[in-house]
Amino acid sequence: MNPMEQVRIAKATLNIGVGEGGERLARAEKLLETMTGQKPVKTISKVTNPEFGIRKKQPIGCKVTLRGEKAEEIIKKFLDGIGNKIKASQFDDQGNVSMGIEEHIDMPGMKYDPDIGIFGMDLSITFEKPGYRISRRRIQKRKVPRKHRVTREEAIKFMKEKFNVKIT
Repeated sequence: MNPMEQVRIAKATLNIGVGEGGERLARAEKLLETMTGQKPVKTISKVTNPEFGIRKKQPIGCKVTLRGEKAEEIIKKFLDGIGNKIKASQFDDQGNVSMGIEEHIDMPGMKYDPDIGIFGMDLSITFEKPGYRISRRRIQKRKVPRKHRVTREEAIKFMKEKFNVKIT
């Protein structure tokens, strides 16, 4: 197989949406930091929604972006927590996949901590092929050609082979 056609994990983003700032957000950040060993970034609301009590530009969640071995480690833990099953509808047309877990204590190695509580979280995995740098570089930036982009089928095949996932 052509080495430029091999799919790889670009990044895995772990996200906890709390919906409010303050104490709960601080606990969510602490949980992400203990899980990944990286300092999380706060996510800011884009719109005001009075029904949920959210104002614009107010911190409402936190996320961590993982790359390389750390990303693979978290993906394996996350998949164990959801039973190694992903629906085909969780893959988008760009070949990315997103999944959620209701309680972080479902993941192996995670214990309940009364100081933190229980949080649900989402994991988004972004795939790429070698050569995607052309869309990020500073000089002569280009779009990735359509025939070189990761498709839904390629992402599904990669997840089956690499992580032994059942697609339903």
